[in-house]
Amino acid sequence: MARAHLVLANGTVFEGESFGAGGTSIGEVVFNTGMTGYQEILTDPSYAGQLVTLTYPLIGNYGVTEADFESRRVQAAGLIIKELCDVPSNWRSEGTLASFLERANIIGIHGIDTRKLTREIRSAGVMMGAISTDGDIEALKNRIASVRYETIDFVSQVSTGKPFVWNADGDVKYRIALLDCGVKFNILRSLAKLGAETTVWPARTSADAILATTPDGVFLSPGPGDPDLLGDIKANVRRLAESKPTMGICLGNQLIGCAFGGRTYKLPFGHRGSNHPVKDLTTGRVVITSQNHGYALAPEFTSPDIEVWQVNLNDGTVEGLRHKSLPVFSIQYHPEASPGPTDSKGYFGQFLRMIDQNK
Repeated sequence: MARAHLVLANGTVFEGESFGAGGTSIGEVVFNTGMTGYQEILTDPSYAGQLVTLTYPLIGNYGVTEADFESRRVQAAGLIIKELCDVPSNWRSEGTLASFLERANIIGIHGIDTRKLTREIRSAGVMMGAISTDGDIEALKNRIASVRYETIDFVSQVSTGKPFVWNADGDVKYRIALLDCGVKFNILRSLAKLGAETTVWPARTSADAILATTPDGVFLSPGPGDPDLLGDIKANVRRLAESKPTMGICLGNQLIGCAFGGRTYKLPFGHRGSNHPVKDLTTGRVVITSQNHGYALAPEFTSPDIEVWQVNLNDGTVEGLRHKSLPVFSIQYHPEASPGPTDSKGYFGQFLRMIDQNK
């Protein structure tokens, strides 16, 4: 392992050791508070363009396995951890985390004070940074200054290039059209278990092309980046939501909100982890959720037909929307978890029941 540095946009430098690939990777430095799920996190498309800090101190202890991929490749730009385990112990393990990242040509750094780093991000907010084995700190600072996360359309990078079908488990009961802004495989698995055959469409497919296939319902996936870059997709979402029963998750929640006159803003350090409490304002029920997003919806909308029905109990941010007359709802968190709690997995069934009620 070579010496490596993590350099932040504010000039802070951490020194550690590299693992996985060598070289330099620039991205937005964020943190995730989950205790498990590093492979799912690394392969989650919503982490595209980000250097992910894991706050749990020991990472790699259960290895990696092909079955735990959440997309076709590693999506994160790099990984930052305290201590790396080189000898995993798990009957499912098919290799080490270090070899996994090396094959994916992704750089990691370990041996740094991740508690200090997390406190810095919480105080100053997320910022650009670089992991590098180069050693030229001043050159890295200059490179970091030339890149802005908010200007990059990451959805175009992670969305499927052409439509594909994810088969139902058993008989097909529902035909779903999913707009892929960065879908996780476990969303498709969750729908398949309930009898849904899902056609996954590129993010910028027109509403007319999707509706021409006469799906029973429309699903809006999570995804990375700034929603303000997705104006054309928002227009399509409005048309889809007004035509078919629709559910959105994470970025899908934000797209529905924006399609009906809402706006998004950037959170200081985002919600990333498997321990976020969310309250349903209609029932009073609180669920513990898995989350991964750096942007949130403002609670005001120009359309009077959209209402906020769930909020985050930590900071009061919008966690769920629903339309007052159309069969449309969305949530900001991840009912498919992977990793995380399963309190909210029932919303997939609610979506399909909504389709039944509107046939």
